[in-house]
Amino acid sequence: MMAQQSLLTTLILAIAGMLSTVDVSEAKVRTTPIAYTHDSVKLVGELAWDDAIQGKRPGVLVVHEWWGLNDYARKRARQLASMGYVAFAVDMYGEGRVTAHPDQAGAWMNEITRNIQLWRARAMKGLAILQQQPLVDPNRLAAIGYCFGGATVMQLVYMNAPVNGVVSFHGSLPLPEGPLTGIYPRILIAHGSADPFLTDEHIRAFQQAMDEANLDWQMIIYGGARHSFTNAGADAYGIDALKYDPRADARSWKHMHLFLEELFTQNR
Repeated sequence: MMAQQSLLTTLILAIAGMLSTVDVSEAKVRTTPIAYTHDSVKLVGELAWDDAIQGKRPGVLVVHEWWGLNDYARKRARQLASMGYVAFAVDMYGEGRVTAHPDQAGAWMNEITRNIQLWRARAMKGLAILQQQPLVDPNRLAAIGYCFGGATVMQLVYMNAPVNGVVSFHGSLPLPEGPLTGIYPRILIAHGSADPFLTDEHIRAFQQAMDEANLDWQMIIYGGARHSFTNAGADAYGIDALKYDPRADARSWKHMHLFLEELFTQNR
């Protein structure tokens, strides 16, 4: 009997030890789809938040790559929620448009980017959806974007959208179309040195434009990193220019985390 009790006690302690090592933080993150329209296009984004946190908190808009609002962008929104933010993965294409084919992705992206007013208005609509959420502090907002999404958050900067700051991960870094005056969001650029989609000349022109506008900006360049270095599924597309880089991914996420902490600590 004593041996059986001892064995039972050992099993209970072992199970308790196993449970104590399980990360339950992800279980607190909740998500819900949000349907909305813009310019007669039906859009469905995804909101993510941690229901263990009480009260209003900063909101972060997440803008997808040119593939459309896929699981990768949703994953990033959930990660932000686990960090204490309310995140909204915006839908820039609508009608369920998601693809793994670059030609199709390029066509959809061009539909948006060739009309800058539509592009900006579509992003602003997503930001408005985030801003009106009951858990969001409307005065503490940011936007992050990947690839096409990185270019999109720069458009928010150029129109002086009501965000405290933006983060562009391997974005195309569009140049402003005209002079920038007034108060603008702070900027963090995460760029790979081996990204073939941006020339050295374009990067210098972008940096010069930021300086001429007296914007609060910083660019961190990760040596050897190619385009889409944050996306663990990038290699599956079979495009040589795209390559996941786990070190650059981890480092850029930490840099984003520090950027957002500074942003919202100084904007309470």
